[in-house]
Amino acid sequence: MTDNFVWYELCASDLDAAQTFYNKVIGWDAMPFSATGGPEYRVFSMAGKGVGGLMPLPESMSQSFWLGYIGVEDCDAAVARATAAGAKIHRLLDLPEVGKIAIVSDPQGVGYAMIQGYSDRPSEAFNQALPGHGNWHELYSPDPVASFDYYAKQYGWTKGRAMPMGEMGDYQLFQADGVDIGGMMKAPDGVPPHWLFYFGAPDIDETLEKITANDGTIRHGPAEVPGGAWIVQAADPQGAAFAVVGPRK
Repeated sequence: MTDNFVWYELCASDLDAAQTFYNKVIGWDAMPFSATGGPEYRVFSMAGKGVGGLMPLPESMSQSFWLGYIGVEDCDAAVARATAAGAKIHRLLDLPEVGKIAIVSDPQGVGYAMIQGYSDRPSEAFNQALPGHGNWHELYSPDPVASFDYYAKQYGWTKGRAMPMGEMGDYQLFQADGVDIGGMMKAPDGVPPHWLFYFGAPDIDETLEKITANDGTIRHGPAEVPGGAWIVQAADPQGAAFAVVGPRK
């Protein structure tokens, strides 16, 4: 799978605490993974399928965060295209057991990653039909029109519906291979530009209760979205923003 999000990675200051929180809230298991030249790493999985990674927060950063990886066929070529379009490349990695990786800020300053995987095994991280997997990707941008233009040219994403949000402008859905995989909107005042990643939940109210019971913070929701699903936007105890989406039973 390329030109879509294929992996989700949490950078946290306390790996054990993060692992415990997401196990109780989402249901992920975590196993250590060793890669030559890489930092300590753990793999989150749901029912045996890999969903994301957990690694230490870089020393230069103080706030835990989630990072999304977009799959590309040729990382070197993708880096060249992104750089030519105004993106900034922060770090390049070549991990023999994993793949070529680039840590990027898009032209609007939003961080993400690209990966050219070395394994023939397809990614299982994004699956809108399964709980505990990546389900939706939301971009808060200072200029969502420019952001869409960038990602469309880089990864071939196409426009879905545009949903008017009054003074906040449009919520522009975007598609990969004809499937809605996320939305872009203007970042509200005081909200830094960022990607927000949604994971599937079997019951939105039960998941909300688990978030608060384990010292997470609810930032928005539960709120119904088109199609009948419900969302909750939250932060884990270390401050990393994430969201869940699912039915209200």
